[in-house]
Amino acid sequence: MLLRILLIIGLVLLIYFGLRRIWLDWSGKFKKDEEDARLARRERDLAERQRPDVIELKRDEDGTYRPGGKDGADKRH
Repeated sequence: MLLRILLIIGLVLLIYFGLRRIWLDWSGKFKKDEEDARLARRERDLAERQRPDVIELKRDEDGTYRPGGKDGADKRH
């Protein structure tokens, strides 16, 4: 009877640690994938910002975002 209890406890521990290992491995992979995607988005945004047809908006005194620049004119035209 004691041997049966020890076997069951051993199996439960093996299953627990196996599932825990799988969970940690997958969580780490998902975190790494998320970080890679965030870095790719950041690089894309930085490259897109350098394009000539992109207007940089500045926050005005009233809180509205408007195209910046010396004269406040739209740079596209």
